[in-house]
Amino acid sequence: MNKLLGAVAAMALLAVADQAHAARDYVWAAGSSTVFPFSTRVAENFSKKTGKKSPKVESLGTGGGIKMFCGGAGEGFPDIANASRPMKKSEFQACQKAGVRDIVEIKIGFDGIVVAADKKSPDYNFKLEQLYMGLADQSARGDKTLKNPYKQWSDIGPGLPKARILVYGPPPTSGTRDAFVELAMEGGAAKLPFLAKLKASDEKRFKATVSPMRTDGGWVDAGENDNAIVGTIEKTPNALGVFGYSFLEENASRIKGASINGVKPSPQTIATGQYPLSRSLYIYVKKSQVGVTPGLKDFVAEFVSDAATGRGGYLQGRGLIPLPPAVHAQMKQKAAALPAMPAPKE
Repeated sequence: MNKLLGAVAAMALLAVADQAHAARDYVWAAGSSTVFPFSTRVAENFSKKTGKKSPKVESLGTGGGIKMFCGGAGEGFPDIANASRPMKKSEFQACQKAGVRDIVEIKIGFDGIVVAADKKSPDYNFKLEQLYMGLADQSARGDKTLKNPYKQWSDIGPGLPKARILVYGPPPTSGTRDAFVELAMEGGAAKLPFLAKLKASDEKRFKATVSPMRTDGGWVDAGENDNAIVGTIEKTPNALGVFGYSFLEENASRIKGASINGVKPSPQTIATGQYPLSRSLYIYVKKSQVGVTPGLKDFVAEFVSDAATGRGGYLQGRGLIPLPPAVHAQMKQKAAALPAMPAPKE
């Protein structure tokens, strides 16, 4: 009897072990809130076309998605990281340390970061340096920086409305936040002569000085849900919101985008780089999971297909700005060959 019970227990343990090590039967992608609606749409189309289980797509922010992606190899970690900025050197090194190697970087299109207001609000035309001066923890006044003293936008520039400075934006885990800091905060600070000198002499100190956002209520971390920010700025007088262009396009009847350096955000100005807050969007793929996770390579192929990310593709209708045709063709080749990316320089 004891032998029989022992045999049954052993078989049960083996069954549990086999189940624990069984490969996932669906693709798992996690990361950027900006890429999330695009990835979700691709997942829907992939499932319809192939009949395979719909991929799981999570909106965790670029930093959160890459961290999970780099946590390890195997079915317990995402196959794909969605990102609204390039992977950092430190993240790549974390991946390598955890055994995540042969990472494939694929650019899927462009997006712009918008500063948006409710339709009833005044029109805004910011210079980059005004965004820095209004939203930085340490703002510029003359030839020095000090704790941000500005309460209204009109305090910064006579062409700006007399409205309190209140901006809802993404948290530090978001790629949108990273890109906004780089393009708007650091880009704006570098327009000021004494900070431009600091950047030239000590870039690390420059970044540490100008990158932190104000914490006195002028800037509010509003989470990863960009649709929630849209709702907040509609309900809050004089509030502005920072998020990806696709959310502006989806809600064009409710909100409007500010001009930056005299340029309005649009598919044309973002694709050409004329709009100052333009950026590229990416997916990162674990090559080691291709052939292990059912449908992974087909899902990636669908993401870079002409039907999805090509000119006139269904993601363009959702707000994605397509790559130039030659670059799009290169990404299709990458999706087929899956070459490992080199280590980022920074």
